Amino acid sequence: MDQLDQALSEIAAIRGQMARTAEFRGYGPAALGATAALAAGGALVQPLWVPHPLQAPGAYALLWAGLGAVAAALIAAEAVARARRLHGGLADEMIRAALEQFLPAAIAGLLLTVVLVRFAPQAAGLLPGLWQIVFSLGVFATSRILPRGIAAVGGWYLATGLACLAASAAGPPPWMMGAPFVVGQTLAAVILWRASRAPHSAAVEEATDGE
Repeated sequence: MDQLDQALSEIAAIRGQMARTAEFRGYGPAALGATAALAAGGALVQPLWVPHPLQAPGAYALLWAGLGAVAAALIAAEAVARARRLHGGLADEMIRAALEQFLPAAIAGLLLTVVLVRFAPQAAGLLPGLWQIVFSLGVFATSRILPRGIAAVGGWYLATGLACLAASAAGPPPWMMGAPFVVGQTLAAVILWRASRAPHSAAVEEATDGE
């Protein structure tokens, strides 16, 4: 029994290692394109719902956090469906590995928002820049298991985050969140779409469909 347990443990470790080193093909261009549209919608809604973000930082954070939650749900739903189709028996491990790499940045962004809104609401103008920098760290963390080029998306969010911090004194206008995420998510969607059209991707899909 001990040998069986050891063998199962070794198999689980091997599967986990494979999931952490193989390219994750769960993220798809459709959901990322939809999140770009969400960002554009948020930029249009912000002046109507929160015309003065520095006077209502809680409402401002709630607006963009809510849009972020919807975006995360869309990406997760597509990722689960694609991973089960493209990664077969390794799907659960691949999804878990991708989540483990991005989750720390997401949690840090959430806690940072709560602390800033609760204890330093006068600094709410920093939120767009900080969110984009934290998001860039999540993208960089997962880029090693994603198609080549995704690191450029992390670089985009880092650059825009720093630019937003530099321009934060006047308060966050709608474009400060909308424009960077529309461009960044569209760029990510294009990179993933091009990767999905690559010959080796088509071969993998055909092999998987034939099983």
